[in-house]
Amino acid sequence: MKEYVIPASVEGSAIKEIRNQLGMTQKEFAAFVGCSKPTVERWEAGNKPVTGPIVPLIEILKRDTDLPGKLQIPENKLKLRLYYMYKEMVCTIIDVDEPQRKVIIHNYIDKPMFRAFGRNTEPSFDEYEAFIESRCFPRSRDKIKLELKKLDIPFYDPIMIIEKTQGRMADDDFWIRIER
Repeated sequence: MKEYVIPASVEGSAIKEIRNQLGMTQKEFAAFVGCSKPTVERWEAGNKPVTGPIVPLIEILKRDTDLPGKLQIPENKLKLRLYYMYKEMVCTIIDVDEPQRKVIIHNYIDKPMFRAFGRNTEPSFDEYEAFIESRCFPRSRDKIKLELKKLDIPFYDPIMIIEKTQGRMADDDFWIRIER
């Protein structure tokens, strides 16, 4: 059986200390760790050691205080936001202004094979369009009008298709969530 350098428990004062190092309020920290604000208050005020999933998370945060910033969702300054997902994990956020032909991406995973644009961190608008179209059935598909009719879409538009299909393909677990 493998062993880890993670303690069995953590003191409330250590939770408060790491929260303060991160510059988070109790409410912000609660949102980050997935609990309620009263739970954070109870941990910090209590005199009993805290156990459970918070313990390894505190150890991770002690070693990487930049982690919350790496996972933070930036403000969307463009008109359209797409979340490129693998199962339930956000891999890339794509912010787009189609009339201005502007694309900004934010990657949340180090493995290029899970990123929307692989190693490319500054895709052009043409590369964005090619990516979006790659998550749809091809324009050249036989009897495409029937496919569009099934989706109740008047013409071939990759964004409209993704809104209906989430860009899901038959043989993979990647998909796209659109936020306007």
